[in-house]
Amino acid sequence: MKTLDPAKLEIKDPKAVYRNLSPAQLVEFALRRGEGELNSTGAIVVNTGKYTGRSPKDKFIVDTPGIHDDIAWGKVNRPIEREKFDSIKKKVLDYMNGKEVFVFDGMAGADPKYAKKFRVINEQAAQNLFIHQLLIRPTEEELENYGEPDYTVLVAPGYKCDPEVDGTYSEAAIMIDYEAHYIVICGSGYAGEIKKSIFSTMNFILPKHYNVLPMHCSSNMDPETGDSAIFFGLSGTGKTTLSADPARKLIGDDEHGWSEDGVFNFEGGCYAKCIDLDPEDQPEIFNAMKFGSVLENVVMDPETRVVDYFDGKYTENTRGCYPVEYIPNSAIPGKGGIPKVVIFLTADAFGVLPPISRLSKEAAMYQFVTGFTSKLAGTERGVTEPQPTFSTLFGEPFMPMNPRVYAEMLGERIDKYDTKVYLVNTGWSGGSYGTGSRIKLRYTRAMITAALNGTIENSEFRHNDGFNLEVPTSVEGVPSEILDPRNAWEDKDAYDETARKLAKMFRDNFAEKYPDMPENIAGAGPQLGL
Repeated sequence: MKTLDPAKLEIKDPKAVYRNLSPAQLVEFALRRGEGELNSTGAIVVNTGKYTGRSPKDKFIVDTPGIHDDIAWGKVNRPIEREKFDSIKKKVLDYMNGKEVFVFDGMAGADPKYAKKFRVINEQAAQNLFIHQLLIRPTEEELENYGEPDYTVLVAPGYKCDPEVDGTYSEAAIMIDYEAHYIVICGSGYAGEIKKSIFSTMNFILPKHYNVLPMHCSSNMDPETGDSAIFFGLSGTGKTTLSADPARKLIGDDEHGWSEDGVFNFEGGCYAKCIDLDPEDQPEIFNAMKFGSVLENVVMDPETRVVDYFDGKYTENTRGCYPVEYIPNSAIPGKGGIPKVVIFLTADAFGVLPPISRLSKEAAMYQFVTGFTSKLAGTERGVTEPQPTFSTLFGEPFMPMNPRVYAEMLGERIDKYDTKVYLVNTGWSGGSYGTGSRIKLRYTRAMITAALNGTIENSEFRHNDGFNLEVPTSVEGVPSEILDPRNAWEDKDAYDETARKLAKMFRDNFAEKYPDMPENIAGAGPQLGL
């Protein structure tokens, strides 16, 4: 087994240090330590305890003079003093004494020009397997010449903070020190905190130093031309499902950069929502749940070890992590050409947005910074049913800089490459949540296909005055009556009232968050009710 000098980890007296173990070895350790059980397909099933989703109030950025002016401080990017960070870090390192320590040295960024080395130090073997499968795995030669990491991530779910002493919100803390290049995660067993802390770090590094636009998106590409498409959207809107297209190569399902050369994946794996996972609708993802994969908080029959993906007993935010090569048509390495199409995915619980609409550059920048969707059950603690939300850049919790920085980078790229942008509603039609119905996945796939192959541009487009959108009147494989959302409602007055309500929410959100945004961008939003 590969080992590492504990002194490099700042842990004084660990029981043992294991570096870059194979998935099989990590599975053996996890089973032996009682961290999980194998299911009928060979994936390891773990329960993350009371933290079954991200915990935004427990996330902090160390406020130091060198980065203070670069951060958009507020409810999302919350400061913590260096002294408190250092104190908690020391306590966690002390906590790791006498324990087996699992280390993964890997990379974020499939394009070597922008890749960063991340060393992840885990208390749990199962979490080390998670990050082993999720990040880009080094070759033997790369590991031999790895040197020092660019960033270190210390993860100890078993260490609980004392809010009164440590200055945290709860027993959990997710803290990033951009200047010290160090991340501490403790008190939460939800592995997604590791993934998103690394994402947040890349989202700071790439715009500031490399003029690369970081994106909370999935991406796939045409296998013949290499042209890529990107799918923005919050958790549960369909990024993973819709990018896993058998006719295209999957670049990645969640985190990417857009450079002057094209798109590249930050990761070497996928982290898919598993609730209602169906082998007919999502065969690629369903079949990826095999040996080497990690399943979080799913319900499993104790005798047959068969998972019931339709049971949300522990959380609606059930998850599966697997290496991207488990998807048969994945692109290895995860790179593609310049995006020809950008898709913004939103799950509209009000049921008033069109299933698909075309956006101008200004409208694209407006929708990008607005980031409207419905927060789906389980994605965050305390969310039990869909709630309307506005998440800047379709990834507000992970974007540390001023939204205008990212929006202007997108606008420049749309102009430079003549990229087409569409807003796709994967939410409700014919009524709001509880009355209407979720738009059928096969219709959404048909609309996405028409956007990717360009046939949607053969349709006549009608301007939706209320939401300031260009809506096609026909798409092959989609009933024309659902393309106009008002027509899909039986009660047209109820539609009008609900649409006015949502339009006002858009405007109020924009006015509050982006008072300094240029007028041409602000004016590209909903006009209904003005």
